[in-house]
Amino acid sequence: MTWTQTYDPFGSWPISTLVSALPVITLFFVLLVLKKRVWLAALCGMLMAVVLAAAVFRMPVSMIAAASVHGFVFGFLRIAWIIIASIFLFNVAVETGQFQVMKESIAALSSDQRLQAVLIAFCFGAFLEGTGGGGAPVAIAGSFLIGLGFPHFQAATVCLLANTAPVAWGAAGNPIRVLAGVTGLPEHALNAMTGRILPPFSFILPLWLVRSMTGWKQTLEVLPALVVAGGSFAAMQYFWSNHVETNLVDIVAAAFSLLVMVGFLRLWKPKTLMTVASAEKLPEIRRHSVGAILKGWSPFALASVLILLWALPGFVKYIRFAPLSFPLPGLHNLVIRVPPVVTAPTPESAIMDVNAVALPGTAVFVGAFLCAPFLGMPIRRAFAILGETFRQLVPSMLAISFMVGLAYVTRYAGMDAVLGLSLTRTGAIYPFFGTALGWLGVALTGTDTGSNALFGNLQKVTAEQLRVSPILMCSANSAGGVMGKMIDAQSIVVASTATRLEGREAEIFKAVIGHSVALMTLVGLVVLLYAYVFPGIIPAH
Repeated sequence: MTWTQTYDPFGSWPISTLVSALPVITLFFVLLVLKKRVWLAALCGMLMAVVLAAAVFRMPVSMIAAASVHGFVFGFLRIAWIIIASIFLFNVAVETGQFQVMKESIAALSSDQRLQAVLIAFCFGAFLEGTGGGGAPVAIAGSFLIGLGFPHFQAATVCLLANTAPVAWGAAGNPIRVLAGVTGLPEHALNAMTGRILPPFSFILPLWLVRSMTGWKQTLEVLPALVVAGGSFAAMQYFWSNHVETNLVDIVAAAFSLLVMVGFLRLWKPKTLMTVASAEKLPEIRRHSVGAILKGWSPFALASVLILLWALPGFVKYIRFAPLSFPLPGLHNLVIRVPPVVTAPTPESAIMDVNAVALPGTAVFVGAFLCAPFLGMPIRRAFAILGETFRQLVPSMLAISFMVGLAYVTRYAGMDAVLGLSLTRTGAIYPFFGTALGWLGVALTGTDTGSNALFGNLQKVTAEQLRVSPILMCSANSAGGVMGKMIDAQSIVVASTATRLEGREAEIFKAVIGHSVALMTLVGLVVLLYAYVFPGIIPAH
Protein backbone atom coordinates (compact mmCIF):
# COMPACT_ATOMS: atom_id res chain seq x y z
CA MET A 1 0.00 0.00 0.00
CA THR A 2 1.47 3.36 -1.06
CA TRP A 3 1.19 6.77 0.59
CA THR A 4 1.30 10.07 -1.31
CA GLN A 5 3.05 13.13 0.09
CA THR A 6 1.11 16.35 0.50
CA TYR A 7 2.85 19.72 0.45
CA ASP A 8 0.15 21.96 1.89
CA PRO A 9 -1.77 20.04 4.57
CA PHE A 10 -3.36 23.22 5.98
CA GLY A 11 -4.40 24.74 2.66
CA SER A 12 -2.18 27.72 3.49
CA TRP A 13 1.45 27.48 2.43
CA PRO A 14 2.77 29.91 5.11
CA ILE A 15 1.18 27.83 7.90
CA SER A 16 2.28 24.55 6.31
CA THR A 17 5.83 25.94 6.01
CA LEU A 18 5.91 27.04 9.65
CA VAL A 19 4.66 23.66 10.86
CA SER A 20 7.18 21.83 8.67
CA ALA A 21 9.97 23.86 10.25
CA LEU A 22 8.98 22.89 13.81
CA PRO A 23 11.32 19.84 14.10
CA VAL A 24 14.37 21.98 13.30
CA ILE A 25 13.07 24.86 15.43
CA THR A 26 12.58 22.42 18.31
CA LEU A 27 16.11 21.06 17.95
CA PHE A 28 17.71 24.51 18.08
CA PHE A 29 15.36 25.76 20.81
CA VAL A 30 16.36 22.90 23.12
CA LEU A 31 20.02 23.33 22.18
CA LEU A 32 20.37 27.12 22.19
CA VAL A 33 17.66 28.36 24.56
CA LEU A 34 17.29 25.52 27.04
CA LYS A 35 21.04 24.75 26.69
CA LYS A 36 20.59 20.98 26.84
CA ARG A 37 23.02 18.40 25.48
CA VAL A 38 22.97 18.01 21.73
CA TRP A 39 21.79 14.38 21.82
CA LEU A 40 18.76 15.44 23.87
CA ALA A 41 18.04 18.35 21.51
CA ALA A 42 18.24 15.99 18.54
CA LEU A 43 15.91 13.51 20.26
CA CYS A 44 13.34 16.27 20.92
CA GLY A 45 13.55 17.43 17.30
CA MET A 46 13.07 13.90 16.05
CA LEU A 47 10.08 13.28 18.31
CA MET A 48 8.50 16.49 17.00
CA ALA A 49 9.07 15.25 13.43
CA VAL A 50 7.46 11.90 14.25
CA VAL A 51 4.39 13.56 15.81
CA LEU A 52 3.92 15.94 12.87
CA ALA A 53 4.43 13.19 10.28
CA ALA A 54 1.65 11.15 11.90
CA ALA A 55 -0.79 13.83 13.05
CA VAL A 56 -0.46 16.51 10.33
CA PHE A 57 0.88 14.79 7.23
CA ARG A 58 -1.00 11.51 7.92
CA MET A 59 2.01 9.34 7.17
CA PRO A 60 1.42 5.72 8.24
CA VAL A 61 3.11 4.87 11.54
CA SER A 62 4.86 1.85 10.03
CA MET A 63 6.50 4.09 7.42
CA ILE A 64 7.54 6.60 10.08
CA ALA A 65 9.21 3.78 12.04
CA ALA A 66 10.94 2.48 8.91
CA ALA A 67 12.18 5.97 8.01
CA SER A 68 13.55 6.40 11.55
CA VAL A 69 15.43 3.10 11.39
CA HIS A 70 16.74 4.02 7.94
CA GLY A 71 18.07 7.29 9.37
CA PHE A 72 19.63 5.64 12.41
CA VAL A 73 21.53 3.11 10.31
CA PHE A 74 22.64 5.72 7.78
CA GLY A 75 23.76 8.09 10.54
CA PHE A 76 25.84 5.46 12.30
CA LEU A 77 27.47 3.90 9.24
CA ARG A 78 27.95 6.96 7.02
CA ILE A 79 28.75 9.60 9.64
CA ALA A 80 29.53 8.20 13.10
CA TRP A 81 31.66 5.36 11.69
CA ILE A 82 34.25 7.66 10.13
CA ILE A 83 34.28 9.92 13.20
CA ILE A 84 35.07 6.94 15.43
CA ALA A 85 37.76 5.80 13.00
CA SER A 86 39.31 9.28 12.76
CA ILE A 87 39.49 9.77 16.53
CA PHE A 88 40.87 6.24 16.92
CA LEU A 89 43.59 6.98 14.34
CA PHE A 90 44.44 10.20 16.14
CA ASN A 91 44.68 8.39 19.49
CA VAL A 92 47.03 5.78 17.99
CA ALA A 93 49.25 8.53 16.56
CA VAL A 94 49.34 10.33 19.92
CA GLU A 95 50.18 7.26 22.00
CA THR A 96 52.96 6.14 19.64
CA GLY A 97 54.54 9.61 19.69
CA GLN A 98 54.12 10.16 15.96
CA PHE A 99 51.66 12.99 16.39
CA GLN A 100 54.41 14.95 18.13
CA VAL A 101 56.62 14.45 15.07
CA MET A 102 53.80 15.66 12.83
CA LYS A 103 53.31 18.77 14.95
CA GLU A 104 57.02 19.54 14.91
CA SER A 105 57.25 19.07 11.15
CA ILE A 106 54.47 21.63 10.65
CA ALA A 107 56.00 23.94 13.26
CA ALA A 108 59.36 23.68 11.46
CA LEU A 109 57.64 24.77 8.25
CA SER A 110 55.96 27.63 10.08
CA SER A 111 55.41 28.26 13.77
CA ASP A 112 52.88 30.95 12.90
CA GLN A 113 49.41 30.01 14.09
CA ARG A 114 47.70 31.72 11.15
CA LEU A 115 49.66 29.72 8.57
CA GLN A 116 49.25 26.48 10.50
CA ALA A 117 45.47 26.96 10.37
CA VAL A 118 45.61 27.42 6.59
CA LEU A 119 47.90 24.41 6.05
CA ILE A 120 45.89 22.02 8.23
CA ALA A 121 42.27 23.19 8.22
CA PHE A 122 42.17 24.46 4.61
CA CYS A 123 44.72 22.49 2.55
CA PHE A 124 44.86 19.18 4.44
CA GLY A 125 41.16 19.39 5.34
CA ALA A 126 40.19 19.81 1.69
CA PHE A 127 42.24 16.74 0.79
CA LEU A 128 40.39 14.73 3.44
CA GLU A 129 37.07 16.07 2.15
CA GLY A 130 37.94 14.98 -1.36
CA THR A 131 39.00 11.48 -0.37
CA GLY A 132 36.28 10.55 2.08
CA GLY A 133 34.17 13.47 3.18
CA GLY A 134 31.84 12.71 6.05
CA GLY A 135 33.22 13.97 9.34
CA ALA A 136 36.87 13.25 8.55
CA PRO A 137 38.03 16.80 7.64
CA VAL A 138 36.67 18.39 10.80
CA ALA A 139 37.48 15.43 13.07
CA ILE A 140 41.09 14.94 11.95
CA ALA A 141 42.01 18.57 11.29
CA GLY A 142 40.40 19.65 14.58
CA SER A 143 42.41 17.10 16.53
CA PHE A 144 45.53 18.18 14.67
CA LEU A 145 45.10 21.87 15.51
CA ILE A 146 44.56 21.07 19.19
CA GLY A 147 47.77 19.06 19.10
CA LEU A 148 49.52 22.16 17.77
CA GLY A 149 48.29 24.09 20.79
CA PHE A 150 45.25 25.87 19.35
CA PRO A 151 42.49 26.73 21.82
CA HIS A 152 39.85 24.02 21.53
CA PHE A 153 37.02 26.37 20.64
CA GLN A 154 39.07 28.12 17.98
CA ALA A 155 40.10 24.78 16.47
CA ALA A 156 36.42 23.78 16.18
CA THR A 157 35.27 26.98 14.48
CA VAL A 158 38.27 27.22 12.14
CA CYS A 159 37.74 23.66 10.89
CA LEU A 160 34.03 24.22 10.34
CA LEU A 161 34.74 27.38 8.35
CA ALA A 162 37.41 25.65 6.28
CA ASN A 163 35.14 22.73 5.40
CA THR A 164 32.98 24.72 2.98
CA ALA A 165 34.11 25.39 -0.60
CA PRO A 166 35.57 21.86 -1.11
CA VAL A 167 32.34 20.13 0.00
CA ALA A 168 30.72 20.20 -3.46
CA TRP A 169 33.30 17.61 -4.58
CA GLY A 170 33.53 15.67 -1.33
CA ALA A 171 33.94 11.88 -1.30
CA ALA A 172 35.47 11.83 -4.79
CA GLY A 173 32.81 14.07 -6.36
CA ASN A 174 29.76 12.27 -5.03
CA PRO A 175 27.50 15.38 -4.64
CA ILE A 176 27.90 16.31 -8.33
CA ARG A 177 27.30 12.75 -9.50
CA VAL A 178 24.11 12.53 -7.40
CA LEU A 179 22.96 15.91 -8.74
CA ALA A 180 23.39 14.68 -12.30
CA GLY A 181 21.57 11.47 -11.45
CA VAL A 182 18.46 13.07 -9.94
CA THR A 183 18.15 15.83 -12.56
CA GLY A 184 19.15 14.01 -15.74
CA LEU A 185 21.38 16.97 -16.64
CA PRO A 186 24.91 16.40 -18.02
CA GLU A 187 27.44 15.84 -15.26
CA HIS A 188 30.19 17.73 -17.10
CA ALA A 189 28.00 20.86 -17.36
CA LEU A 190 27.03 20.74 -13.67
CA ASN A 191 30.66 20.12 -12.74
CA ALA A 192 31.86 23.05 -14.83
CA MET A 193 29.16 25.43 -13.56
CA THR A 194 29.88 24.59 -9.93
CA GLY A 195 33.53 25.14 -10.79
CA ARG A 196 32.66 28.66 -11.95
CA ILE A 197 30.74 29.57 -8.80
CA LEU A 198 32.97 28.30 -6.00
CA PRO A 199 36.61 29.17 -6.94
CA PRO A 200 36.23 32.86 -5.91
CA PHE A 201 35.17 31.62 -2.47
CA SER A 202 38.05 29.14 -2.34
CA PHE A 203 40.32 32.09 -3.09
CA ILE A 204 39.05 34.23 -0.19
CA LEU A 205 38.55 31.37 2.28
CA PRO A 206 42.10 31.39 3.78
CA LEU A 207 41.76 35.14 4.40
CA TRP A 208 38.29 34.60 5.89
CA LEU A 209 39.68 31.88 8.18
CA VAL A 210 42.53 33.97 9.50
CA ARG A 211 40.35 37.05 9.90
CA SER A 212 37.99 34.93 12.06
CA MET A 213 40.96 34.22 14.34
CA THR A 214 42.42 37.70 14.67
CA GLY A 215 42.17 41.35 13.57
CA TRP A 216 42.80 42.90 10.17
CA LYS A 217 46.33 44.05 11.00
CA GLN A 218 47.53 40.55 11.88
CA THR A 219 45.61 39.10 8.93
CA LEU A 220 47.28 41.41 6.41
CA GLU A 221 50.71 40.48 7.80
CA VAL A 222 50.32 37.05 6.18
CA LEU A 223 48.37 38.21 3.12
CA PRO A 224 50.97 36.91 0.61
CA ALA A 225 50.63 33.38 1.98
CA LEU A 226 46.84 33.63 2.04
CA VAL A 227 46.80 34.71 -1.61
CA VAL A 228 49.12 31.84 -2.56
CA ALA A 229 47.07 29.23 -0.67
CA GLY A 230 43.67 30.41 -1.88
CA GLY A 231 44.84 31.29 -5.38
CA SER A 232 46.55 27.96 -6.05
CA PHE A 233 43.58 25.98 -4.73
CA ALA A 234 40.99 28.07 -6.63
CA ALA A 235 42.93 27.94 -9.90
CA MET A 236 43.28 24.15 -9.80
CA GLN A 237 39.67 23.73 -8.64
CA TYR A 238 38.49 25.72 -11.67
CA PHE A 239 40.83 23.98 -14.12
CA TRP A 240 40.07 20.43 -13.00
CA SER A 241 36.30 20.89 -12.77
CA ASN A 242 36.04 22.63 -16.14
CA HIS A 243 38.63 20.78 -18.19
CA VAL A 244 39.23 17.35 -16.65
CA GLU A 245 36.65 15.43 -14.58
CA THR A 246 34.57 15.28 -11.38
CA ASN A 247 36.13 12.73 -9.04
CA LEU A 248 39.49 14.28 -8.20
CA VAL A 249 38.69 18.02 -8.09
CA ASP A 250 39.26 18.41 -4.34
CA ILE A 251 42.10 15.92 -4.11
CA VAL A 252 44.17 17.48 -6.89
CA ALA A 253 43.40 21.08 -5.84
CA ALA A 254 44.28 20.38 -2.20
CA ALA A 255 47.49 18.52 -3.01
CA PHE A 256 48.54 21.27 -5.44
CA SER A 257 47.83 24.01 -2.91
CA LEU A 258 49.68 22.17 -0.15
CA LEU A 259 52.77 21.64 -2.31
CA VAL A 260 52.77 25.25 -3.48
CA MET A 261 52.49 26.43 0.13
CA VAL A 262 55.37 24.22 1.25
CA GLY A 263 57.58 25.71 -1.46
CA PHE A 264 56.40 29.27 -0.78
CA LEU A 265 57.01 29.05 2.97
CA ARG A 266 60.60 28.00 2.34
CA LEU A 267 61.13 31.34 0.60
CA TRP A 268 58.87 33.68 2.59
CA LYS A 269 58.27 34.20 6.32
CA PRO A 270 55.98 36.71 8.04
CA LYS A 271 57.83 39.54 9.77
CA THR A 272 55.86 38.99 12.98
CA LEU A 273 54.98 35.54 14.27
CA MET A 274 51.62 34.82 15.85
CA THR A 275 52.13 31.86 18.14
CA VAL A 276 49.87 29.95 20.48
CA ALA A 277 51.98 30.51 23.58
CA SER A 278 54.25 33.35 24.61
CA ALA A 279 57.79 33.12 23.32
CA GLU A 280 59.32 32.17 26.66
CA LYS A 281 56.93 29.21 27.01
CA LEU A 282 57.46 27.80 23.51
CA PRO A 283 59.38 24.52 23.53
CA GLU A 284 62.33 24.22 21.23
CA ILE A 285 61.31 22.75 17.90
CA ARG A 286 63.12 19.51 17.18
CA ARG A 287 64.33 18.95 13.64
CA HIS A 288 63.64 15.55 12.15
CA SER A 289 65.05 13.61 9.25
CA VAL A 290 62.94 13.05 6.16
CA GLY A 291 62.50 9.41 7.19
CA ALA A 292 61.29 10.37 10.68
CA ILE A 293 58.82 12.87 9.22
CA LEU A 294 57.48 10.30 6.77
CA LYS A 295 57.08 7.82 9.61
CA GLY A 296 55.34 10.45 11.73
CA TRP A 297 52.84 11.23 8.98
CA SER A 298 52.41 7.56 8.06
CA PRO A 299 49.12 6.98 9.99
CA PHE A 300 47.33 9.86 8.27
CA ALA A 301 49.08 9.34 4.93
CA LEU A 302 48.16 5.65 4.84
CA ALA A 303 44.58 6.38 5.90
CA SER A 304 44.25 9.01 3.14
CA VAL A 305 45.63 6.63 0.50
CA LEU A 306 43.26 3.88 1.66
CA ILE A 307 40.29 6.26 1.62
CA LEU A 308 41.14 7.12 -1.97
CA LEU A 309 41.54 3.42 -2.82
CA TRP A 310 38.15 2.70 -1.23
CA ALA A 311 36.61 5.32 -3.54
CA LEU A 312 37.85 3.67 -6.75
CA PRO A 313 35.09 1.70 -8.53
CA GLY A 314 37.62 -0.91 -9.66
CA PHE A 315 38.48 -1.71 -6.04
CA VAL A 316 35.20 -1.16 -4.26
CA LYS A 317 33.46 -3.83 -6.35
CA TYR A 318 35.52 -6.44 -4.45
CA ILE A 319 34.48 -5.21 -0.99
CA ARG A 320 30.83 -4.43 -1.66
CA PHE A 321 28.39 -7.31 -1.31
CA ALA A 322 25.05 -7.10 -3.10
CA PRO A 323 23.00 -8.88 -0.39
CA LEU A 324 24.01 -6.14 2.09
CA SER A 325 22.22 -3.50 0.04
CA PHE A 326 18.49 -4.16 -0.07
CA PRO A 327 15.10 -2.40 -0.28
CA LEU A 328 13.83 -1.49 3.19
CA PRO A 329 10.54 -3.34 3.80
CA GLY A 330 7.62 -1.08 4.58
CA LEU A 331 9.20 2.02 3.00
CA HIS A 332 10.95 1.38 -0.32
CA ASN A 333 8.90 2.80 -3.24
CA LEU A 334 5.85 3.17 -0.99
CA VAL A 335 6.15 6.95 -0.50
CA ILE A 336 5.07 8.82 -3.63
CA ARG A 337 6.51 12.26 -4.42
CA VAL A 338 4.26 14.39 -6.64
CA PRO A 339 4.46 17.62 -8.67
CA PRO A 340 5.71 20.31 -8.35
CA VAL A 341 8.59 18.63 -6.51
CA VAL A 342 8.90 16.20 -9.41
CA THR A 343 7.58 16.33 -12.95
CA ALA A 344 5.40 13.22 -12.47
CA PRO A 345 4.42 11.04 -9.47
CA THR A 346 7.59 9.23 -8.44
CA PRO A 347 8.13 6.55 -5.79
CA GLU A 348 10.80 7.40 -3.23
CA SER A 349 13.41 4.70 -2.91
CA ALA A 350 14.65 3.46 0.47
CA ILE A 351 17.68 1.24 0.03
CA MET A 352 19.28 0.04 3.25
CA ASP A 353 23.02 -0.27 2.60
CA VAL A 354 24.98 -1.96 5.40
CA ASN A 355 28.17 -2.57 3.42
CA ALA A 356 30.33 -1.42 6.32
CA VAL A 357 33.52 -2.85 4.80
CA ALA A 358 33.18 -0.54 1.77
CA LEU A 359 32.86 2.65 3.81
CA PRO A 360 35.62 5.31 4.10
CA GLY A 361 35.59 4.86 7.87
CA THR A 362 36.66 1.25 7.44
CA ALA A 363 39.60 2.42 5.35
CA VAL A 364 40.68 4.62 8.26
CA PHE A 365 40.30 1.71 10.71
CA VAL A 366 42.44 -0.48 8.45
CA GLY A 367 45.07 2.24 8.23
CA ALA A 368 45.18 2.60 12.01
CA PHE A 369 45.54 -1.13 12.64
CA LEU A 370 48.19 -1.50 9.92
CA CYS A 371 50.22 1.37 11.35
CA ALA A 372 49.96 0.31 15.00
CA PRO A 373 52.52 -2.55 14.91
CA PHE A 374 54.73 -0.59 12.49
CA LEU A 375 54.84 2.21 15.09
CA GLY A 376 55.56 -0.21 17.95
CA MET A 377 52.06 -0.53 19.41
CA PRO A 378 50.84 -4.06 20.28
CA ILE A 379 47.55 -5.00 18.63
CA ARG A 380 46.09 -5.71 22.08
CA ARG A 381 46.73 -2.10 23.07
CA ALA A 382 45.22 -0.86 19.79
CA PHE A 383 41.99 -2.71 20.55
CA ALA A 384 41.98 -1.24 24.07
CA ILE A 385 42.29 2.27 22.59
CA LEU A 386 39.44 1.46 20.20
CA GLY A 387 37.23 0.49 23.15
CA GLU A 388 38.10 3.73 24.94
CA THR A 389 37.29 5.69 21.77
CA PHE A 390 33.86 4.05 21.48
CA ARG A 391 33.04 4.86 25.09
CA GLN A 392 34.15 8.46 24.61
CA LEU A 393 31.90 8.92 21.60
CA VAL A 394 28.63 7.38 22.85
CA PRO A 395 26.86 10.76 23.31
CA SER A 396 27.99 11.86 19.85
CA MET A 397 26.78 8.63 18.27
CA LEU A 398 23.37 9.10 19.89
CA ALA A 399 23.20 12.71 18.69
CA ILE A 400 24.07 11.78 15.11
CA SER A 401 21.59 8.90 15.05
CA PHE A 402 18.74 11.09 16.31
CA MET A 403 19.57 13.94 13.94
CA VAL A 404 19.71 11.76 10.86
CA GLY A 405 16.55 10.02 12.05
CA LEU A 406 14.92 13.47 12.17
CA ALA A 407 16.19 14.26 8.65
CA TYR A 408 14.84 11.00 7.22
CA VAL A 409 11.41 11.35 8.84
CA THR A 410 11.04 14.91 7.51
CA ARG A 411 12.28 13.79 4.08
CA TYR A 412 9.87 10.88 3.65
CA ALA A 413 6.97 12.82 5.21
CA GLY A 414 7.54 15.64 2.69
CA MET A 415 8.29 18.35 5.27
CA ASP A 416 11.62 19.19 3.63
CA ALA A 417 9.84 19.64 0.30
CA VAL A 418 7.33 22.02 1.90
CA LEU A 419 10.22 24.20 3.11
CA GLY A 420 11.81 24.08 -0.32
CA LEU A 421 8.62 24.97 -2.16
CA SER A 422 8.18 28.07 -0.02
CA LEU A 423 11.46 29.41 -1.40
CA THR A 424 10.40 28.82 -4.99
CA ARG A 425 7.66 31.46 -4.69
CA THR A 426 10.15 34.32 -5.07
CA GLY A 427 9.85 34.98 -8.84
CA ALA A 428 12.66 36.96 -10.47
CA ILE A 429 14.94 36.77 -7.46
CA TYR A 430 14.64 32.99 -7.36
CA PRO A 431 18.33 32.54 -8.30
CA PHE A 432 19.22 34.02 -4.89
CA PHE A 433 16.63 32.06 -2.94
CA GLY A 434 17.32 28.89 -4.91
CA THR A 435 20.88 29.15 -3.64
CA ALA A 436 19.47 29.57 -0.14
CA LEU A 437 17.44 26.41 -0.74
CA GLY A 438 20.64 24.42 -1.23
CA TRP A 439 22.00 25.98 1.97
CA LEU A 440 18.83 24.98 3.82
CA GLY A 441 19.06 21.46 2.39
CA VAL A 442 22.56 20.89 3.78
CA ALA A 443 21.62 22.46 7.12
CA LEU A 444 18.74 19.96 7.34
CA THR A 445 20.30 16.80 5.88
CA GLY A 446 23.94 17.34 6.92
CA THR A 447 25.35 16.61 3.47
CA ASP A 448 25.63 18.37 0.11
CA THR A 449 24.80 15.03 -1.47
CA GLY A 450 21.60 14.85 0.58
CA SER A 451 20.62 18.39 -0.37
CA ASN A 452 21.20 17.67 -4.07
CA ALA A 453 19.17 14.47 -3.86
CA LEU A 454 16.35 16.26 -2.04
CA PHE A 455 16.10 19.52 -3.97
CA GLY A 456 18.01 18.95 -7.23
CA ASN A 457 14.99 18.09 -9.34
CA LEU A 458 12.88 20.80 -7.69
CA GLN A 459 15.55 23.33 -8.74
CA LYS A 460 15.41 22.04 -12.31
CA VAL A 461 11.61 22.17 -12.53
CA THR A 462 11.38 25.66 -11.00
CA ALA A 463 14.20 27.04 -13.17
CA GLU A 464 12.51 25.80 -16.33
CA GLN A 465 9.20 27.37 -15.23
CA LEU A 466 10.91 30.72 -14.56
CA ARG A 467 13.06 30.50 -17.71
CA VAL A 468 16.32 30.47 -15.78
CA SER A 469 19.11 28.06 -16.69
CA PRO A 470 18.55 24.71 -14.91
CA ILE A 471 22.31 24.08 -15.12
CA LEU A 472 22.90 27.26 -13.14
CA MET A 473 20.23 26.60 -10.51
CA CYS A 474 21.08 22.95 -9.94
CA SER A 475 24.73 23.92 -9.56
CA ALA A 476 23.68 26.76 -7.25
CA ASN A 477 21.93 24.19 -5.06
CA SER A 478 25.25 22.42 -4.56
CA ALA A 479 27.35 25.60 -4.29
CA GLY A 480 24.99 27.30 -1.86
CA GLY A 481 24.72 24.07 0.08
CA VAL A 482 28.39 23.99 0.98
CA MET A 483 27.95 27.13 3.09
CA GLY A 484 25.37 25.33 5.19
CA LYS A 485 27.81 22.56 6.06
CA MET A 486 29.28 24.46 9.02
CA ILE A 487 25.90 24.87 10.76
CA ASP A 488 24.31 21.47 10.26
CA ALA A 489 23.90 19.76 13.59
CA GLN A 490 25.94 16.71 12.56
CA SER A 491 29.00 18.81 11.67
CA ILE A 492 28.74 20.68 14.95
CA VAL A 493 28.63 17.38 16.84
CA VAL A 494 31.72 16.19 14.95
CA ALA A 495 33.53 19.44 15.75
CA SER A 496 32.61 19.38 19.44
CA THR A 497 33.63 15.74 19.77
CA ALA A 498 36.93 16.07 17.93
CA THR A 499 37.92 19.13 19.95
CA ARG A 500 36.73 17.81 23.35
CA LEU A 501 33.96 20.39 23.64
CA GLU A 502 31.00 18.10 24.29
CA GLY A 503 28.21 20.19 25.78
CA ARG A 504 29.30 23.43 24.07
CA GLU A 505 27.60 22.77 20.75
CA ALA A 506 25.31 25.79 21.16
CA GLU A 507 28.31 28.11 21.53
CA ILE A 508 29.93 26.65 18.42
CA PHE A 509 26.73 27.13 16.44
CA LYS A 510 26.45 30.76 17.52
CA ALA A 511 30.08 31.36 16.54
CA VAL A 512 29.68 30.09 12.95
CA ILE A 513 26.08 30.96 11.99
CA GLY A 514 27.00 34.51 10.99
CA HIS A 515 29.79 33.28 8.71
CA SER A 516 27.44 30.73 7.15
CA VAL A 517 24.71 33.26 6.36
CA ALA A 518 27.21 35.81 5.02
CA LEU A 519 28.90 33.32 2.69
CA MET A 520 25.56 31.92 1.50
CA THR A 521 24.42 35.47 0.74
CA LEU A 522 27.55 36.12 -1.32
CA VAL A 523 27.06 32.89 -3.28
CA GLY A 524 23.45 33.88 -3.94
CA LEU A 525 24.52 37.27 -5.27
CA VAL A 526 27.07 35.63 -7.59
CA VAL A 527 24.34 33.31 -8.91
CA LEU A 528 22.06 36.31 -9.49
CA LEU A 529 24.82 37.99 -11.51
CA TYR A 530 25.36 34.86 -13.60
CA ALA A 531 21.62 34.53 -14.23
CA TYR A 532 20.93 38.07 -15.42
CA VAL A 533 24.19 39.96 -16.02
CA PHE A 534 26.72 37.38 -17.22
CA PRO A 535 24.66 34.49 -18.64
CA GLY A 536 27.48 33.71 -21.07
CA ILE A 537 29.38 32.14 -18.16
CA ILE A 538 26.81 29.34 -17.94
CA PRO A 539 28.01 26.27 -19.89
CA ALA A 540 25.84 24.97 -22.71
CA HIS A 541 24.28 21.54 -22.44
